[in-house]
Amino acid sequence: MKPHERQPQIEALIRREGEVSVEMLAARFDVSSETIRRDLGHLAEQGRVQKVHGGARRPWLVAEPSHGEREVASAEEKRQIGRRLAAAITPGETLFIDTGSTTLAAAETLAAIPQLTVITNSCRLAERLAKAGSDAAIHLLGGRYGADNAQTTGSAVIEQIAFFRADRAILTVAALDPAQGAMDASLDEAQVARAMIRNARQVTILADATKIGRHAAFAVCATNEIGLLVTDGRLDKAHREALTDKGVELWL
Repeated sequence: MKPHERQPQIEALIRREGEVSVEMLAARFDVSSETIRRDLGHLAEQGRVQKVHGGARRPWLVAEPSHGEREVASAEEKRQIGRRLAAAITPGETLFIDTGSTTLAAAETLAAIPQLTVITNSCRLAERLAKAGSDAAIHLLGGRYGADNAQTTGSAVIEQIAFFRADRAILTVAALDPAQGAMDASLDEAQVARAMIRNARQVTILADATKIGRHAAFAVCATNEIGLLVTDGRLDKAHREALTDKGVELWL
């Protein structure tokens, strides 16, 4: 059995049992302990399991680090995602864009697309689009200000979103599981994302491969609500197949 076939089975077993040992997995799959440790290391890097002494357990729900830490994590992959996104956007579209390090990484690419209308709760995104020379009509949603993400959230933002209709909602998420959908680690951010989805014709998720297979506390949308997922080439075969089976278009 090849690693890409064995690792999803290991993940499923850990989610079912809660915690397992290297020795048990080695016996179950008739491979060496070192092979299992490599499998667990690969799964842990993707956030799909949590390694513990002598084995692995179900992962904890994701708690996101600060914006500064997120901006440097997978930075090149996020820039690549931003460049890929441009091919999906037609000049003149109206876009909801939420707060996130990946949407921010797409700002310069989006700035080159003419005649966009952008509705966002990200002060950094609005500023970066303007500095990059975008001719977009930018609508900055007002609400409770959060300094770390330089974003607005809360009921005032939700109410304002209801006044707009968009061709697509472009969102970043903390986690995306093919079975459970997109999730966020912040209730406020999840509420903003859900409001944008309600008023958009299509949902585009930007998420580097480390986000896929993880879980967070607050639901954003079901997998079958996602029209397009723009990610990177590190996405493993099992997750690719699970997402496409749900009808998600993947751009890697």
